[in-house]
Amino acid sequence: MPVKKFKTFEEAERDLWCFKPDKAYFERVRKIFDMAYKLYTPNYPKGVHKYKTFEEADADMQKWRFENALKNKAKVNS
Repeated sequence: MPVKKFKTFEEAERDLWCFKPDKAYFERVRKIFDMAYKLYTPNYPKGVHKYKTFEEADADMQKWRFENALKNKAKVNS
C-alpha cells in the first residue's frame, strides 16, 4: 500500500470516501456487517418495562448488556 501525504485533516478524510462504489465495495461492506453481527448480537427482552427510577432502569440495562456479553463471549470462543 502506498504512503499518502495530506496537508489537512479534511483532505485525508475525503480520501476515505468512496464516490463511485462498485460490487466489490458493497461485498466488503456486507462482510464487515456480517462479522460485526457474529461478534455482537444483542438480545434484549421484548415488551415495555416500567421502572420507578432511572437508576433501576439503568441497572436492568446493565444486567442485559452483561448477559449479552457473556453469551457473545461464549459464541466467539466456541
